[in-house]
Amino acid sequence: MLALLPIIVLFILFFLNIPIAFSLMGAALVYFVFINTTMPMEMVIQQFVTSIESFPYLAVPFFIMLGSVMNYSGISEALMNFANTLVGHRRGGLAQVNVLLSALMGGISGSANADAAMQSKILVPEMVKKGFSKPFSAAVTAASSAVSPVIPPGTNLILYAIIAGVTVGDMFLAAYTPGILMTISLAITVAIISRKRNYKPSRENAATFVEILKEFILSIWALLIPFAIILGMRFGVFTPTEAGGIAVLFSLLVGFLVYRKLELKHIPIILMDTVKGTGAVIIIIASAKVFGYYLTLERIPQMITEALMGMTSNPFVLLMVINVMLLFIGMFIEGGAALVILAPLLVPAVKALGVDPVHFGMIFIVNIMIGGLTPPFGSMMFTVCSILEVKLEDFIKEVWPFIVALIVVLLLVTYSEGIALFSLNLFR
Repeated sequence: MLALLPIIVLFILFFLNIPIAFSLMGAALVYFVFINTTMPMEMVIQQFVTSIESFPYLAVPFFIMLGSVMNYSGISEALMNFANTLVGHRRGGLAQVNVLLSALMGGISGSANADAAMQSKILVPEMVKKGFSKPFSAAVTAASSAVSPVIPPGTNLILYAIIAGVTVGDMFLAAYTPGILMTISLAITVAIISRKRNYKPSRENAATFVEILKEFILSIWALLIPFAIILGMRFGVFTPTEAGGIAVLFSLLVGFLVYRKLELKHIPIILMDTVKGTGAVIIIIASAKVFGYYLTLERIPQMITEALMGMTSNPFVLLMVINVMLLFIGMFIEGGAALVILAPLLVPAVKALGVDPVHFGMIFIVNIMIGGLTPPFGSMMFTVCSILEVKLEDFIKEVWPFIVALIVVLLLVTYSEGIALFSLNLFR
């Protein structure tokens, strides 16, 4: 029981509202200072420093910078116009645009909170003018932003690949199917609610082929980025880290030369956003690695594997148990932190029962994105409610149909490996 004390300390610190990185550090220090006193503190500090000395981790700041560049380069505006051309004529037009825009931007920003913040500032005011209630607009924005990190190149996909020992390219390819399913389920939910409430389209008639082609040509520079990344990695042209650098360079050129919205004054802002975003991710990774060092020394992953396999030898039952656990934990822990903490514990258990680790990665990432919508600590929930000044109780009333829709997708991805890995199997 003494070996489990750091885990108890971790959750106590977290519920005291201590940032997750410092909660992990504190829990690890409890172990290395008071329990395992044979370990020199220099080795613990060395573990903290060397844990982030990994070439694949360089992909993280590049993809964070890519999302920031997008916000200033005119890419998001071009994608919004393209989305409106495609679905603006449908009932609940701007809400449908909101959903599709998140899917289109996911391949570029890869950040749920960045997507939620951007659409809260740009798209929601227009939705309110068109007669949508503000709580409903907030719910659609938060729910659709859950798609962004699932569509490549999300940083969660990169982190999971490193943790689980699978290739980033496989994670990127596999993630398209769950991302598309999430988009479809949200679009159907919007259509049902819009029909009941008589929400109007954002344009009177469906766009002609010429209009769609025109907007497609204007937005093709943005749409090329994710596909170029996937194909380049798949055919060995560049590594994920190099792909991030190339994508940043390409988006800078598009912003300066094509859309001409990016200016030199934006560069310091982009660099500062990148430093802040990278710092927040890397300190969690480093802290989780030290905490993981404790877990390894005490054989906690093996204990959890044995406990789960003792509970059931049926992989379907095991995945259901894990899903319920992750949905519950997602109510309290931010998705990225949950990924870094729990993936090293759960991947060995699912591998032992023959579950494909890439398939489990899809399950895990879809699950933790649902957690971002749920009270009491959902990150996207807080982002949209704070920006739009919507009460949490009003938001919760509007968001539950979207949570149900996403849980249906989660079950589909969980129990059909063929569907979950459909896009990956096309290239195998």
